[in-house]
Amino acid sequence: MLLFSVLSGIFVACLVPFLFKLGRKPGSLIISLVPLSLFLFYLFNFGISDNLGYYESFDFFPALGVNLNFVMDSYALIFALIITGIGTVVFFYSSYYLAENPYLDRFYIYILVFMASMLGIVISDNMVIMFIFWEFTSISSFMLIGFKHREEKSRYSAWQALLVTGSGALALLAGILLLYLITGKMNFSEINSMPQIIQSSTLFLPAMFLVLGGAFTKSAQMPFHFWLPNAMEAPTPVSAYLHSATMVKAGIYLMARINPAFQGAIEWETTLSVFGGITMLFAAYMALKQIDLKRILAYTTLSVLGTLTLLIGIGTPAAMQAMIVYLIAHALYKGTLFLVAGAIDHGTGTRNIDEIGGLKKFMPITAIAATLAALSMAGVIPLFGFIGKELLYEAALEHSLVDYATFGAVFFAALFGVVAAGMSGIFPFFGKAKYPNEKPHEASFIMTTGFVITAFLGLLFGLVPMLVSDNVAKATSDVYYNLPLAVGSSMQLALWHGFNSVLFLSLGTLALGIGILMFRAKLFPIIRKINLPEFLQPSKAYDVSTAILIGSARLTTKILQNGYLRNYITLILLTLLLLTSYSLFAFSDLSVISLYYPVTFYEITIAVIISISAVLVIKSSGRLQAVAALGVVGIFVAIIFSIYGAPDLALTQYSIETLTVILFVLVIYKLPKFLNYSKFSHRLQDFVLAALVGLTMTILILMVTANELPPEFKDYYGQTSYILGKGRNIVNVILVDYRALDTLGEIVVLSLAALGVFALLKLKKDDGDSI
Repeated sequence: MLLFSVLSGIFVACLVPFLFKLGRKPGSLIISLVPLSLFLFYLFNFGISDNLGYYESFDFFPALGVNLNFVMDSYALIFALIITGIGTVVFFYSSYYLAENPYLDRFYIYILVFMASMLGIVISDNMVIMFIFWEFTSISSFMLIGFKHREEKSRYSAWQALLVTGSGALALLAGILLLYLITGKMNFSEINSMPQIIQSSTLFLPAMFLVLGGAFTKSAQMPFHFWLPNAMEAPTPVSAYLHSATMVKAGIYLMARINPAFQGAIEWETTLSVFGGITMLFAAYMALKQIDLKRILAYTTLSVLGTLTLLIGIGTPAAMQAMIVYLIAHALYKGTLFLVAGAIDHGTGTRNIDEIGGLKKFMPITAIAATLAALSMAGVIPLFGFIGKELLYEAALEHSLVDYATFGAVFFAALFGVVAAGMSGIFPFFGKAKYPNEKPHEASFIMTTGFVITAFLGLLFGLVPMLVSDNVAKATSDVYYNLPLAVGSSMQLALWHGFNSVLFLSLGTLALGIGILMFRAKLFPIIRKINLPEFLQPSKAYDVSTAILIGSARLTTKILQNGYLRNYITLILLTLLLLTSYSLFAFSDLSVISLYYPVTFYEITIAVIISISAVLVIKSSGRLQAVAALGVVGIFVAIIFSIYGAPDLALTQYSIETLTVILFVLVIYKLPKFLNYSKFSHRLQDFVLAALVGLTMTILILMVTANELPPEFKDYYGQTSYILGKGRNIVNVILVDYRALDTLGEIVVLSLAALGVFALLKLKKDDGDSI
């Protein structure tokens, strides 16, 4: 059931070209029903029916502990509903926002794969399966960020996002493997029940930091934050979906999901608190420096991601509850504001906040949705964001008894968030009307309906928090190790807690934020002038790193892939020689080699013929003689196979040698006259290398024959080849059954090469072309 819900997105992605044959509009609307159907499926099967804890498993690679294990608990359900709910809004919105885009079908393919991958991440219990979906989100987001592929900025931003998150994914994979070495388990549910074993291991810190490397790059924590604002080059629906509600939350999801295993470790809590706090405060300040609506929203998203990371680092039950509430509130108001930014751009032709104002006269519905979302972002009662901010302050105050810096960072980040809310959701619609181009117009019904719903959900959850209260409490227990029952049952959300310090802090934040907005004409120019020195900017480090990487790649290519076949062969043989020689002389006992073997007359005869033929190949002055001598070498090698009991191998060798000789003979007549261009020094170098390789391989063969091989392998294949592989020829069964994937890979490579050759043969030269 869960597996089907994940794969359904990929299945429909395969059908997109056929659905678009019905027409762009009908096809788009049919595709948009997919996330809606999944949302209703999760809501009614798990949200309302209380079927949480559902678990399903399918064998994948059981020998390695990698199975398709999926679980639906409250924490996974919240993410699944966000992914499909916001996805529904974005899909319908895109059908009109990108209606004139010629690549709309591609867009839906990419975003369907992305949605399916995100669902796979949040419901996977097996870490390796989760990682596979994790990589799919990186690839599909690369396609979505670079959707406007003709623009250089889009291509640059897509590559940047892929390289940063892809590098983090490598770290995450290493962390997963270390956790497996520590616990012998691959499932989150099993690993999270072993915190004492994990934290007492010498591999704990490497595993923790590697996992955080993957999470930090995905959720754009300092110093990996720079890719997220640059990713705003993507179409607005992509920004609304990936960069506010889903992809950037994947790292948050992972940190909270693995939290029970690391919970209580000072290294875990300190790392998350420090990096989360810095990201939260820095990004909130950077939002005030922006004039583009999407970049304002991008930096405030960064700030919220830092806040969520900080809350996981604080690690108390109250902090984990605040993290989940804040996550839901942010998905609702930020998804709304991103889509509103797209509607403003669609209606006015600009996203520059200095060029727009008073748009409520022209876009009243959009203005209502934007105002509600901005008020929730600012933490105004009775919006859901107010509850989230109160819980945030409560967790910060609890933690600040020992760490005043946490409270200070939270307060100023919240203050800057109020200012950014006014900049992005209030000012464009109120005040004196101004716009750069023609008269603004309201977005279409389909476009506005989605973000109006998300905006009003923020109001509804604020007024009636018990709608989500139970799921939030259960989700908190999912990500907190051994949460006391009394604490879990007391986690009921409420809009009003009376007059207390948290309320006064919220009111103070609002008052100061409004004050800054009132004096923005004087303050903003000063804020925008303050910049970090270029050498301290992480994006500069990225540019330098990529330049070094590209330079190294060019040098490596120049050495290894220079177009000269003799150099390729030389490098391959040198590598083989060095590695084999090192293994032989460092780890092997050469004294076991015996040079006394009973040799028969026919063995000597075959060896002499092969040797003479090999010399003739080298010394022949014509190609035909060389090919004939080479064929003799191959035929007598086949005879050796026959003598030593490998008739099938001999037949294969006969066939290959015959076909090769025929092919060479056919090609020879098309080649120019044979000329010898090689210098004596080159020939001497080749002779020395060939002699060393031959000597090394001879020693290797003598070593193999001198040591008795374990009989288990031979016995196993002999006993099981017919029973399991249904074949009496053991070699054939090994190739097509035991090594099936390897053989399949070889077949694929040969098939691709054959297709390439076929394409070249069918290529026709037009007048003026050169090949």
